[in-house]
Amino acid sequence: MRVPALFLLLAAAATAAPRAGHVIVVSIDGANCELVQKAEMPNLDRLVVEGAHTWRARTIIPSKTLPSHTSMLTGLDIARHKIDWNEYFPLRGLVKTPTVFSLAKQAGIENITGLFCGKIKFRHLWLKDSLNVFDCGGEYDYGPIPAEEEKKLVPAAEVARRAAAWIVERKPRLCFIHLPDVDINGHKHGWGSDEQMEAFKACDQALGRVIEAVGKAGIAEDTTVIITADHGGKDKSHSDPIPNNTRIPWIAWGKGVRKGSEITGREPMTYDTAATVLWLLDIPAPDPLDGRPVAEAFDE
Repeated sequence: MRVPALFLLLAAAATAAPRAGHVIVVSIDGANCELVQKAEMPNLDRLVVEGAHTWRARTIIPSKTLPSHTSMLTGLDIARHKIDWNEYFPLRGLVKTPTVFSLAKQAGIENITGLFCGKIKFRHLWLKDSLNVFDCGGEYDYGPIPAEEEKKLVPAAEVARRAAAWIVERKPRLCFIHLPDVDINGHKHGWGSDEQMEAFKACDQALGRVIEAVGKAGIAEDTTVIITADHGGKDKSHSDPIPNNTRIPWIAWGKGVRKGSEITGREPMTYDTAATVLWLLDIPAPDPLDGRPVAEAFDE
């Protein structure tokens, strides 16, 4: 008996393989695009050459760390995810919309997910049962953060050390890594200061450690890495809606990436990162989503 063509198409779609078996997102907090290109960052430079990139991606307004990262990890603009504060405020609760982590968990229990951050305020993005590990200089149980840790900062080197060890051990389907040093030194010493340029170097070394861990884990051939930022910066701030603050890098490297290419079409938005993650892992996206996959960066 001849099987209807439509049935075959539906069956093929249901069993379609993800575009990448593993996705890692690295956010360099405060990475002003002009300064990234001037900084001593050999690991990032290599990924730019070997991958797809643009220096003209944009973040949301206001360009602040927690709202911007919420957009990056939900695929929604601030008006929809409603995280409009920028400190750890436990009484305000958690993000009320799905994150890429919770959507990954809904897609299947085999999806191992982890979030490694240098600022404890990322706790607002940890929906129950969405992460295998939440690590901010140490693993946390699901519950309130101790009051004495509500301003906790963890340097990029330590964030990367802990994330790298976990990647080698667990081979995660989805991992997010936040490197805070550039932003911390920008606020303290100014964007473009000698101290901040050293912080760029530290974040690049941390990035190199993460890439090395992907290789040690044996998943390099099936992993896509996205490197981006939540905002840029000028002087000692990043709140004003000017290009120095709102322009961010967006770089893809690894599985399926169009090698040695520049993204010249539609300028990616920070919430496109979440859409791209879901697209790569073949995870159904909520409808409507503000973000769209940055398909130009990939061979398909």
